[in-house]
Amino acid sequence: MELELDIQLKEKDLYRFNLFQTYTSSQGIVSIVIAILGVVMAAISFQNGSMSYGVLYVVISVVILLYIPISLRGRVKLTLKNNEVLAGVLHYHFSEKEIRVTSGEDSGELPWKQIYKMIDTKHNVLIYSGRRNAYVLPKDQIGDNYALLKELAEKSLEPHRVKLR
Repeated sequence: MELELDIQLKEKDLYRFNLFQTYTSSQGIVSIVIAILGVVMAAISFQNGSMSYGVLYVVISVVILLYIPISLRGRVKLTLKNNEVLAGVLHYHFSEKEIRVTSGEDSGELPWKQIYKMIDTKHNVLIYSGRRNAYVLPKDQIGDNYALLKELAEKSLEPHRVKLR
């Protein structure tokens, strides 16, 4: 059983991956908690009649909530501009033995036993080779091959490493 896919990462695909990585990590959770605390403090300040502190807390909360997505958008644009491999077409060859990724004349193999985990999000399938590094496969480019990809992953990986719906 084998599967071949050609993947062209778009800005939105890499951006969604980075948002997912950030907001499922401690940094994302802490930023959301701080923003919520800021809103609570703003409400308390407004109730106590301190408009200037209330506005300050609201501004701080908005800045905290907007900083991460805006900075990630800029980082994604820069990454795709400076990284020819990610900006180009990546050819994936899935076999029962390994995953081979080819970009131009460069090629690399990832044996199934070295995959940390394989999950899907709303828009992407993520193949983690470590805790932070992943191959991003947009579902709209996988198309009808999703079932075959899932079958290969379930056959080749331990059950706790596969979280595909």
